Amino acid sequence: MTTTATYGTWRSPITAELLVEQVVIPTQVQTDGNDIYWNERRPGEGGRQVIVVHRASGEEEDLLPSPFSARSMVHEYGGQSFCVRDGILVFSNLADQRLYLRSPGGEILPLTDEAASGASVRYADQMISHDARFLVCVRERHGVEGRKGAGGVVNEIVRISLSGSHLVEVLASGNDFYLAPRLSPDDAELAYLTWNHPNMPWDGTELHTRSLAEGAREDRLLAGGPEESISQPRYGADGMLYYLSDRSGFWNIYDREGNACFPIEAECGGPDWVFGQSTYLPTQAGQLIVAYTRNAKNQIAIVHGAEVHEPTHALTNLSSLALTSSGALVALGASAGTPLGVISMDYSSGEITTIRSSRSLSIDPGYLSLPRHFAFPTSDGAQAYALYYAPKNIDFQGAPGERPPLIVQSHGGPTANARQLFDPEIQFWTSRGFALIDVDYGGSTGYGRAYRERLNGKWGVVDVEDCANAARYLIDRGRVDPRRIAIHGGSAGGYTTLACLTFTRVFEVGASYYGVSDPALLAEETHKFESRYLDRLIGPYPEMRDRYNERSPLHHSRELRSPVIFFQGLDDKIVPPNQAERLIDALHFTGIPTAYIAFPGEGHGFRGAEAITQSIEAELYFYSRVLDIEVADTLNPIPISDDSALAR
Repeated sequence: MTTTATYGTWRSPITAELLVEQVVIPTQVQTDGNDIYWNERRPGEGGRQVIVVHRASGEEEDLLPSPFSARSMVHEYGGQSFCVRDGILVFSNLADQRLYLRSPGGEILPLTDEAASGASVRYADQMISHDARFLVCVRERHGVEGRKGAGGVVNEIVRISLSGSHLVEVLASGNDFYLAPRLSPDDAELAYLTWNHPNMPWDGTELHTRSLAEGAREDRLLAGGPEESISQPRYGADGMLYYLSDRSGFWNIYDREGNACFPIEAECGGPDWVFGQSTYLPTQAGQLIVAYTRNAKNQIAIVHGAEVHEPTHALTNLSSLALTSSGALVALGASAGTPLGVISMDYSSGEITTIRSSRSLSIDPGYLSLPRHFAFPTSDGAQAYALYYAPKNIDFQGAPGERPPLIVQSHGGPTANARQLFDPEIQFWTSRGFALIDVDYGGSTGYGRAYRERLNGKWGVVDVEDCANAARYLIDRGRVDPRRIAIHGGSAGGYTTLACLTFTRVFEVGASYYGVSDPALLAEETHKFESRYLDRLIGPYPEMRDRYNERSPLHHSRELRSPVIFFQGLDDKIVPPNQAERLIDALHFTGIPTAYIAFPGEGHGFRGAEAITQSIEAELYFYSRVLDIEVADTLNPIPISDDSALAR
């Protein structure tokens, strides 16, 4: 029987504990013959990452005993941290960032020397040669003497012997960054990506090839440049080299000669925030399997010359594609109602088999809100995009004429994007009677290069206007309560959240997760990978310091009129804790109610179960106090400064 109750007060079975209970997060799918490997993050083990193998026999095995954790910290964000061939597994270990080799018999030995200073030498994006004699990878060295700026960090591509000699040879160096070293089937040629400041890899990269023949040093620029983003080079079985380029305005697939293999006004890849992206594959039969993105949704296409087959399937998000030796497609897959998992797909029929689900516990579909993708008008006659989630709970309905509170979600990046996949944190809110809109503001990926470049020079303007206009769009149509509008976001989305609270009057409350409060401080202190990111997003620093100050919530703290809660990992090297703490100190002088929850041992993005559960419960508690909602949950009170004006 359905109960009528105020939106936001509904009792939900999707508890904070359910977000992490019997949950794992699979990433980085790879294959070795017909065996399937993936890296599995486990919140219940403090976020430890374990390599798991699903053998062709059906048996599964954890390959890394504790305390090993397979995670690379190159670029701080990491990504592909392991590779495998002929049963030989090589992985980057979180604690010391050394490479280790696990033999087919299970013995684990270090492959690289211990760094002179902690984890100052790091490795990522490994590939083992086809003859299993060596591997190639990206190496990042910190504290290099004589290198000024960005912490004395040097990035390069190296070749490492698998003989146990710890022999390391530099194959490419001299530029600021390197990515995706890939070997031809005969191991005679190396392809790789490189770029320099102030670009990020989605701005402009170069694709190079280099002969690995004895004594050869020939290095050839094949494609790309400062205004063309190249991504995901890989070789087919016949030796043909493929890559993604956004020269058409969308990331599409090209071959070595520059021929477009699948011209489409959709994205066949995404921004290279982490190593090891895999959204297309050449097959032994000469086909290309592509997971392209349109309207925040993935579709599989099988391309063979001019022929294109798109199998019907139920998934809306596909990534980390790999092929077994028998030709089966494996990937990470999810839909709005299906949790992320390692899946196998018959790409002729679209039939899906789940190999490993991220969740052991199921949730009744009656509590799940499915998203609707739509466009809405925004500033200067442009349009932006979003996913809208209505309140949904099989046990409750809102009172007649009542409108729900709204949470505007501003994603990170800011080049990330909203995705149509099962997100239990979104369902946590919608099952309690909140509406939620996940905004793909200008600068988001998935809509082509021109949409991505809407944010150039206008970070803190376009994203703020788009998030505010998304809320106004729903308010004007009577979908949500204009007096109960919240906004939350993490990292760059935390900056957009704080800027929306400072420079608009749409939002009653906000939550910043490890967000930027002062972009000038970020430009001065952040790590090498992002140290020049803001040159495009705002302008060169310090030459345009005034513009930075104009868009700084910290510098305009007196204009921030709405209560805000801050969540911060104290080990965050990307957005350090002082970004939150300086703004909190400033807000104490203005009398704005604030709360601050800090987590020792957590970095940029919470990985442990305690931080995940405590933060979302604290956010709910804070909203309940600010928006005067009597939530059904029993929540631990949190200290709120200057809370005399809040509901009791």
